[in-house]
Amino acid sequence: MNFQKIKIGITHGDINGVGYEVIIKSLEDDRIFDSCTPIVYGSPKVAAYHKKAIDHNKVSFNQIVDASEAHEGKANILNCISDNTRVELGKSTAIAGESSYMALEKACADLKEGKIDVLITAPICKDNIQSEDFNFPGHTEFLAEQFDSKDHLMLMVSEQMKIGVVAGHIPIAKVTEVITEELVLSKIRVMHQTMKQDFGVDGPRIAVLGLNPHAGDNGLLGDEEENIIIPALKKAQEEGIMAMGPYPADGFFGNGTYSNFDVILAMYHDQGLVPFKALAFDDGVNFTAGLPIIRTSPGHGTAFDIAGKNKASENSFRKAMYLAIDLYRNREIYKDISKSPLQKYDLEDRQSMGDRSI
Repeated sequence: MNFQKIKIGITHGDINGVGYEVIIKSLEDDRIFDSCTPIVYGSPKVAAYHKKAIDHNKVSFNQIVDASEAHEGKANILNCISDNTRVELGKSTAIAGESSYMALEKACADLKEGKIDVLITAPICKDNIQSEDFNFPGHTEFLAEQFDSKDHLMLMVSEQMKIGVVAGHIPIAKVTEVITEELVLSKIRVMHQTMKQDFGVDGPRIAVLGLNPHAGDNGLLGDEEENIIIPALKKAQEEGIMAMGPYPADGFFGNGTYSNFDVILAMYHDQGLVPFKALAFDDGVNFTAGLPIIRTSPGHGTAFDIAGKNKASENSFRKAMYLAIDLYRNREIYKDISKSPLQKYDLEDRQSMGDRSI
């Protein structure tokens, strides 16, 4: 199958963090242009500021006014903010939050119009971006509303594991209020589908963690496993989904059981992301499963403490770019297979059977 170069939209995130640094460093590797055409939604002036701050001048940005003007083989940049925007490295400012939103808004509009194929988001500051236009805990929830997706899932991806969470960006005190049988089942279904269509795994093995210590110890340490998680698991299994558990989280990660599964569903944010980042902080990627579009991001935040110091690793961001490309292609293949479920003979098979009408 011949693949066209995918147009990748990259939002610059918080202009005072490490977003531009990891973008610039990722685009310095010319191999990325073999499979995609990157378009940074941000500011040429801010990009130049960051290039000077970290003393990286290899990347030359091609300035465009519309995504349709993007040149293959070049790093394109589309201005989304005022030329007077001030960069204050390492600081959380209102203008930085506004700039984050403006780039995200423009990229989403272009994604809806088909001007770009996938979206990679550099880290935002979840505090300073809050406004009348952006009243969400993070990218995941914002994108779910933008693309009208009720059932979605934050899925962290690395070579070591893939792990999603039932209760995402919510206070720990509200976790038990949020987790219901219906929500757990919904996340299992999204996880099952994304593993098939986006990762090409047929019959994925899903591990589901318990909420309480020791997965509740048969009700001794909590009844959410008996009343919520196990019923959800049974319904999923009745639908043909290979979901197993609930597993006590400490032993599950401690003894390496996680390596026996294709993907893991944790109950709340830190239960899943602490072990994930302990194993894959430098190269982990965040993927929003369940959306009609592909969106990835690096597994780290704005890292204000090292902004402009040339200390940020681009590994996670680069992997976010390559993962977005792979997921987009996998989803296109899945669509083709779904349209034509009958097995087709390849060229050699047909010729070996005497069919010369190819």
